[in-house]
Amino acid sequence: MNMEANHLSLSIGAKKILDSVTLNVREGEFIGLIGPNGSGKSTLLKTVYRELKPDAGQVFLDERELLNLPYKKAAELMAVVSQESSVEFDFSVADMVLMGRYPHKKWYESDTEADRGICLRALETVGLGHFGERSFATLSGGEKQRVLIARALAQQAKFLILDEPTNHLDIRYQLQIMELVRSLGITTLAALHDLNMAAYYCDRLYIISEGRIAAEGTPAELLVPAVLRDIFGVHAEVNLHALTGKPVITYLPESFYNEGLKQTEESF
Repeated sequence: MNMEANHLSLSIGAKKILDSVTLNVREGEFIGLIGPNGSGKSTLLKTVYRELKPDAGQVFLDERELLNLPYKKAAELMAVVSQESSVEFDFSVADMVLMGRYPHKKWYESDTEADRGICLRALETVGLGHFGERSFATLSGGEKQRVLIARALAQQAKFLILDEPTNHLDIRYQLQIMELVRSLGITTLAALHDLNMAAYYCDRLYIISEGRIAAEGTPAELLVPAVLRDIFGVHAEVNLHALTGKPVITYLPESFYNEGLKQTEESF
């Protein structure tokens, strides 16, 4: 499934949060959305999946205008895994995943054996096939994220949105989640905080800064010292990893960078 967002703008009060944002995700791509805190990443995603209504602009899924689709029809096409995983009630893991079947059901229609089979396969895909009876509230952060991804898989949507899916997770779970999402082969748009993760897993990146798309390209094209300095305000070295061939970013403290400049100047 292809997704195209054209000239999305959104203001909250007098503050413009998104300013004519345009991006696209082609079928099967894993696209990363990166930028400083407060740049508009989550707001853009919420606008795409209709939690927020834009002041202007359009979003298309395979040439169907998303804002004109009924919510249940949109949910058949697009699944969302947001940062928040808190749940008001003590649902079982199976019940959490079964919620993903809602877009495909009529009002008050009970879960069927087919629904339960789809949910079990979704849990097996994320490595939690034996967790169905567990309480969602008792799971680790990484396990909860995998359950939420399983719920998205149970929707059988063709387009997946992730809002910082590895936020607050240990590195082991970060890698597990990113490996899992990449292995699914589903068209994916993800807001990512960790630039090294973005460099390794994403096909292309969009950089958003102050509510505008500042740049678009491959990780190797965008994750360079000049861009990291100008957009993120940090000094860094970027090298290609000997095994993966992907960019690897090493951040340099301001004091270290300044000392390096001083020594360079003194050598002349």
